[in-house]
Amino acid sequence: MESVSLKQMARSKKVKLGHFIVEFATPGIGHIVKSAGGDFVLFDLEHSGFSFETVKSAIRYFEAAGIAVICRVPSKNYDHIARACDMGAEGIMVPMVGSAEEARAILDCMKYYPEGKRGVALQVAHDNYRPGDVAKKQAAANKRTTLFCQIETAEGVRNADKIAALPGVDCLWVGHFDLSTSLGIPGQFGDPKFTDAIAKVAAATKNHGKALGRLVPNVETGVDYFNTGFDFICYSGDVWVLHNALADALAKLREACAGKAGRKTRIAAAPGAAPKRKAKKKR
Repeated sequence: MESVSLKQMARSKKVKLGHFIVEFATPGIGHIVKSAGGDFVLFDLEHSGFSFETVKSAIRYFEAAGIAVICRVPSKNYDHIARACDMGAEGIMVPMVGSAEEARAILDCMKYYPEGKRGVALQVAHDNYRPGDVAKKQAAANKRTTLFCQIETAEGVRNADKIAALPGVDCLWVGHFDLSTSLGIPGQFGDPKFTDAIAKVAAATKNHGKALGRLVPNVETGVDYFNTGFDFICYSGDVWVLHNALADALAKLREACAGKAGRKTRIAAAPGAAPKRKAKKKR
């Protein structure tokens, strides 16, 4: 079955489920996420330490599995954005987008003429090393690349409607930890300041028919946010899924084994128990 592109996903309000990759860029990771039922991965360069060499390899893994890739670059710099596109990233996520002007500058880095100012490199990773007509290739790349603007500052919230209105912006993505910190309420996601900010971002995407996404730590949070208009739901990250599943299993196993060992000890050394007598041999 043909994979659905990120651009197609962004134009639908149907839920899209993904996973955050921050540690394990292994050859099998794409197939693992696909087998688990994922639609996309968010591949992080902002906090992971992954290099562009790693991005280039990892994108091949995800392509082989039929998983769409959003690559979060570490900054708004041209070389970060354009290089990720050249490596074949279909989706580009940029942190801390605060205004429509910033979003427009990001699009200039992502898009070829006449939609932007991206330097031309053809028959490389992003077009699968295929030859072809230059104008057609540039138009195809412009159509394919998908922009996810992270709204994670108070400024970004104030300008969310203008950012969402900009042609070429496909999705607003809430960075919840940074946003709560910018609002002066770190980690207080139930605070009215935070919930009001979320409502403003959600309204902006609804007004302009754009997608809305965020990372969620558990199923319940994901369902809650889907019900408020979020359609890109990124469930947890590779580190936390492994850590939490392993910690839970090891704790249960340790408790069960300790309990069993304790019962054996009590039986063997029960206080006041009479010593067993040796049976007399028959003469």
